[in-house]
Order: sequence, then C-alpha cells, then structure tokens
Amino acid sequence: MFKKNFAALGILVTLLALHTPALRAQAAPASRGTQASNSAGIDQDAQLLREDIRSEKKQIIAANMGLTDAEAVKFWPVYDQYAAELAKLGDTRYALIKEYAQTYDAMTDAEADSLLKRATALDEQQVQLRTKYIPNVRAVLPAKKTALFFQLDRRISLLIDLQIASNIPLVRQPQ
Repeated sequence: MFKKNFAALGILVTLLALHTPALRAQAAPASRGTQASNSAGIDQDAQLLREDIRSEKKQIIAANMGLTDAEAVKFWPVYDQYAAELAKLGDTRYALIKEYAQTYDAMTDAEADSLLKRATALDEQQVQLRTKYIPNVRAVLPAKKTALFFQLDRRISLLIDLQIASNIPLVRQPQ
C-alpha cells in the first residue's frame, strides 16, 4: 500500500513539476494581456495540483499510520492545522519559484542573493514548523506513531522537493 500510494503521489508531483518550466514562459516577451492570462492559468492549475497533492499526502499518511479510531479523532485536527501552516509555506515557495522563473534570463547578482536568502529562510521555517508540531502530535499519539508521522511527512516532502528541483534549471551563468 505504501509504495502504491507513493507512486500515485509521484504522478501528481510530476504533473506539478511539469508546470514549473512553464513558469519561465511568463518571463518571455508577450503582450501584457496574454502574459496576465497565462500567469492566471498557470497559477490556477498549480493551485489545483497542490490541492491534489495535499489530499494524496493525507491519504498516504492515513494508509500508513495505523491509527485507532480514538487516535484518529485526536490526530486529524492537529494534522489539519499543521497542513494549513505548511500550505502557507508552500505558497511562499511557489512565489519564489515564480520569481526565479521571471528573472531567470536576466537575473542580477542582487536578485540571486535575495532569492537564495529567502529560500534558505523558508527551509528553516519548515524545520521550525515540524519542530513546533512534534509536541502537538506527541500529545495525541504514542511516541512511535509520532515518529512515524514525521518520517512519512519528511519523505513525502523530499519526494516533492526532488521532483520540483529536477525540473527547475540551475542559475544561468554569464558566458
């Protein structure tokens, strides 16, 4: 079940990653109306895909946690709070990726420095969020299930990050 669910998530993440290079098209010369409608369409598609990924992630966690009914009643509200805060960080990451795409062809050193600092700060915020929620999850689940949840969460996040990163080009160097 675990591998099957991860395969399904992989398909969804790949679909999201396939939209990421399309973000570069926003930086290409186009009329303002065309560029705005393309951006809105990409944003809408990305939002739908992100919602699908969040849903699939929840299903993977549910399928692999082995929660009792009593545990589930207590765990899912904590999970939903955590997922909502994580989604806000995902919004920020998506905005950074869009900015990277828009500046890719003519990125200045200052823009590269800013993007790097904000991406690193975002990584730290994700770690802080997990750290913040360990006692919250531990309050409603035994230690082993708490550890399992954070293992699943981290692995899923790594898969998503890998898929996205593999579809984003490295910073262009001057020739």
